[in-house]
Amino acid sequence: MAPSVALLTPFAFPSLRGNAVTVERIARGLAERGVALRVWDLSATGESRVAEEVDAGRPALIHAFHAWRVGPLALRVARRLEVPLIVTLTGTDANHDLFDPDRAAVVRRVLEGAAAIVVFHDSVGARVAAALPDVAARLVVIPQAATLRTEPYELAARWDLPEDRVLFLFAGGIRPVKRPRFPLRPFAQLVERHPRARLAYAGPVLDRIEGEALMRELEGRGWARYLGAVPHGQMASLLRAADVVVNCSESEGGMANAILEAFAVGRAMLAADIPGNRSLVQHDVTGLLFSDAGTFLAGAERLTTDSALRDRLGRAGRQRVERDHPPGREIDDYLALYRRFVAVPAGRAC
Repeated sequence: MAPSVALLTPFAFPSLRGNAVTVERIARGLAERGVALRVWDLSATGESRVAEEVDAGRPALIHAFHAWRVGPLALRVARRLEVPLIVTLTGTDANHDLFDPDRAAVVRRVLEGAAAIVVFHDSVGARVAAALPDVAARLVVIPQAATLRTEPYELAARWDLPEDRVLFLFAGGIRPVKRPRFPLRPFAQLVERHPRARLAYAGPVLDRIEGEALMRELEGRGWARYLGAVPHGQMASLLRAADVVVNCSESEGGMANAILEAFAVGRAMLAADIPGNRSLVQHDVTGLLFSDAGTFLAGAERLTTDSALRDRLGRAGRQRVERDHPPGREIDDYLALYRRFVAVPAGRAC
């Protein structure tokens, strides 16, 4: 049996957060390749107990997902056990915590103590290297992949939609960094011109204040609805029921799971023009990018009125995922990284 690997994450399955989706996909892929591993979920188990259990397991390598939320604990345990630490930067840790006056010192200490730092895209690596030049040689780019299950989602049971509707789907957790309320005002203008347009939200409320504000603004807007938290196994079905997927984030960790999954089922994207989204969405090729309410409205109107455009963008997105983001390649890359430090099964070329 291969040496054990301890995966530490702020959230794990069945949580619907992006970190949980990422860790579940990677852990499953590694286990299928013969890696003996265990996932510790810090949202379910206290730090002291996690530390005790990891110590008792004597893993050969510790892999932390999120430098701020789990990095400090992972670094302490790795140093105590004298084993390598790998840190995967998943989004807010690279884009916000690394530059936050109250958190930066902790995040920097974690990254400086890591044997390797994984980022999802070159743009994130460049941002980290500019802030911490000494860790540049330890940065490794491993693009995310997309894996989707096929459990059905009964949209019709939750919303009686007209047959000719064009459905925009905001897929993601309800929290400020995702800007869920941003689309509402421009979308109201869109509906005045094109009454068949609809906007749905699917994702857990991760910030109570933001969730309450969104629910207030949805009142009286019959063309928009919050569908609640949708199990990840049903997301492929819901994505296929949509015509356009919307991403309004103010930052992403290099590539959003929601965009990759929308591409995987051939859906057109309307995405905020930020570095993390530009790593996947090429304007007018695999989606449309917007920079403000005006360009959001213009893009949404194009996508509402032009089904051929939606089809073209959706096909290009699917081809992009199939070519550049196959699940097997992601696991190959993690195995290759692990093999720098410990003996694990060889990866298979994909």
